[in-house]
Amino acid sequence: MTVQDVYNKIDQAAPFSLAMEFDNPGLLVGDPSEEVNGALVALDVTDEVISEAVSRGANLIVTHHPVIYSPLKRVTSDLLVWKLVRENLSVISAHTNLDIARGGVNDILAEKLALSGVETLPPDHMVRVGTVERGMTPPEFAYYVKRMLELPAERYCDGGQAVERVAVCGGSGGSCLEEVIASGAQAFVTGDVKHSVMLEAVHRGITLIDAGHYGTEHHVLGYLSGLVRDALGGDAVAIARSDADPATVI
Repeated sequence: MTVQDVYNKIDQAAPFSLAMEFDNPGLLVGDPSEEVNGALVALDVTDEVISEAVSRGANLIVTHHPVIYSPLKRVTSDLLVWKLVRENLSVISAHTNLDIARGGVNDILAEKLALSGVETLPPDHMVRVGTVERGMTPPEFAYYVKRMLELPAERYCDGGQAVERVAVCGGSGGSCLEEVIASGAQAFVTGDVKHSVMLEAVHRGITLIDAGHYGTEHHVLGYLSGLVRDALGGDAVAIARSDADPATVI
């Protein structure tokens, strides 16, 4: 099986055409006709992930976050792209297409929180909204999220009303606050929340949980590795042991 076969399998489940305009998913490094000896799945390409792929004899890395996001003006030895090419590693990244697609990042996040009656919110169909099994106070809901997502820590603001209807957006979803409020949700779970967005949430009476970028997205790696495994017929596919939140909680 080739790199192109893996690309096609991901494209079937999370079409790259769904990606938002600013995004850069797809085959970002490598030869689509290359035979895949093994694949490593991670949230990001890092030095550690590259080293692990080499040690495993894998020649394909599949990530959520694109290793090339902005146009490159140089390719020198200090860049990850240089190291990937030097080690003959291909990279496929499925980013906002995997956020938006059914079964992807945000559906998995809603499932982890046991939300029922889950809907997608326009205009970009990124955010999911559903209902928790029982109403909770904001502090109760914050502890619930921490437990269900297995987080070492989280930040939240108290919206001052009982939580039943919940919106989720993996990664960095603070810009979606207005559409979340319009949906009637009493709580919003996302990551990378700015101070100004927290202030606005308090003012508007919605509980906002900052569960972290990594904390809201890494659960998709099991699903993504399953797609790669299906494409390769069960051949050597692993979730990177070196995949980790770059931030340390003390």
